[in-house]
Amino acid sequence: MTQTAADEDFIRLTDPYRRELLAHCYRMLGSLQDAEDLVQETYLRAWRAYPGFENRSTLRTWLYRIATNASLTALEGRTRRPLPTGLGAPSSGPEEPLAEQPEVPWLEPVPDALVVSDTADPAEVAVSRESIRLAFVAALQYLPPRQRAVLILRDVLRWRSAEVACALSISTAAVNSLLQRARARLDRAGLSQESVSEPESPAQRDLLDRYVAAFWEKDIPAIVELFTADAVWEMPPYTGWYQGAGAIGRLIGTQCPGGVHDMPMLATRANGQPAFGLYLRDPDGGFVPFQLQVLTLRGTQVSRATVFFATGLFRAFGLPAWLAGEPAR
Repeated sequence: MTQTAADEDFIRLTDPYRRELLAHCYRMLGSLQDAEDLVQETYLRAWRAYPGFENRSTLRTWLYRIATNASLTALEGRTRRPLPTGLGAPSSGPEEPLAEQPEVPWLEPVPDALVVSDTADPAEVAVSRESIRLAFVAALQYLPPRQRAVLILRDVLRWRSAEVACALSISTAAVNSLLQRARARLDRAGLSQESVSEPESPAQRDLLDRYVAAFWEKDIPAIVELFTADAVWEMPPYTGWYQGAGAIGRLIGTQCPGGVHDMPMLATRANGQPAFGLYLRDPDGGFVPFQLQVLTLRGTQVSRATVFFATGLFRAFGLPAWLAGEPAR
């Protein structure tokens, strides 16, 4: 089947928006796979409707309108995607048995390479990173879908209330009411979008190097020193979460199966934040994917580590499925 001129025109005009639409659907859904599916659905709907597109709005606005409504349809009947800290339970003791709930649709990380703006403008890149911060996307999960959509369109994309009203087929007054309730709900929960306007400083890059070295040596005192006193460690699909540098050190020391020189890391970026794919030594030689760690930095320490055991994510982040190494002795 050959492409018509109209098809070629559609692809040429709409393809530049694919990255930002993926970011938008990810904010709405909290899942990379679901967001990718919704982008495909968005482009299919847009392609079918393109002959009737009359330029009454910009093409970008039109695509966002389709993506937002497709996301709202997809969210019907679904529960929110939480992190362990969002389940409402108190922090766990590091010596307690780990409780796993793989059936929970946990919040997932997203690779920067797929959603962060590829422009050369540092300010635009910073805004792109801020709007996908893991804490912010987790906060959005507290909102009902329509409130979530309004908050994203108004506070992230900076649409006017009238534009949001048109996109969602509701009144401007309804938009303002939904926005007010969404902001209030996040404020009551103590949740907000964190600012990350600058790339890591040289001191923070040194911190990340020491972080990798400490895990490779499984040096628990060194690991403890890298975390803030009130740091949080959580690791879906395990429901427990742990607070305090000492508790995190004891957790890694007693519950992590890797030993000295068993846990190499490869750097990546997720949700606008530094991240690492951590591998675990295979007795037959080499290292296999074990967990993906997404770090939040505060000054020159780690204030939060969100650790994902979904090793299928490694491929999405461009991380290898195996690392060479010597057999375990």
